[in-house]
Amino acid sequence: MRDVRAVVVYESMYGNTHLVADAVAEGLRSVDGVDAEAVAVAQASADVLTGADMVVVGGPTHVHGMSRPSTRHAAAEDAQKAERDLELEPDAEGDGLREWFDSVGPLPALTAAFDTRLDAPVVITGRASKGIAKRLRRHGSDVLDEPRSFLVTKDNHLEEHEVEEARSWGRRLGVAATGGHVGDAVPEMEAAARQELEYQGDETDEG
Repeated sequence: MRDVRAVVVYESMYGNTHLVADAVAEGLRSVDGVDAEAVAVAQASADVLTGADMVVVGGPTHVHGMSRPSTRHAAAEDAQKAERDLELEPDAEGDGLREWFDSVGPLPALTAAFDTRLDAPVVITGRASKGIAKRLRRHGSDVLDEPRSFLVTKDNHLEEHEVEEARSWGRRLGVAATGGHVGDAVPEMEAAARQELEYQGDETDEG
């Protein structure tokens, strides 16, 4: 078993992806030999990534894929509506994952991708994690597990138990990164299996 330093890079608008990223990092740290931190995409510089053995990347799903400047602007405008009860993350209107991927240098060999998206069929919502995984592979990285989605309600709050699922997924990744088998990581991974079946019907190719 080898020691692993992991960085969870996240883009977040309303805090949901931030919460998921923190939980994934916590799950990673629960595995012996794994050190992990969650870092907002605006702070995910080359210095932060130096020496990392693994990078987990996640962001919100906007219009079937990763966010764009126009969709981030629309999300910020939506948050200003009093009836929405939403609060923007500090870096929400800055560069997102698309821009980060275009400017980031080499990435570690071990990676994983996740997103947050509306709790609805994936053929309706799309999923940013598919495009994220494609970008990771273009950087020459191996994606350890199927891209993962964590679900939010129609009023943009995480569904119940999603933080626990993120923590479990993080532990799953940590076990794989240290030389174990992904399928043996934790017992509560039925949600991942359901998503893998659902994704078989997802024909979108955003990225």
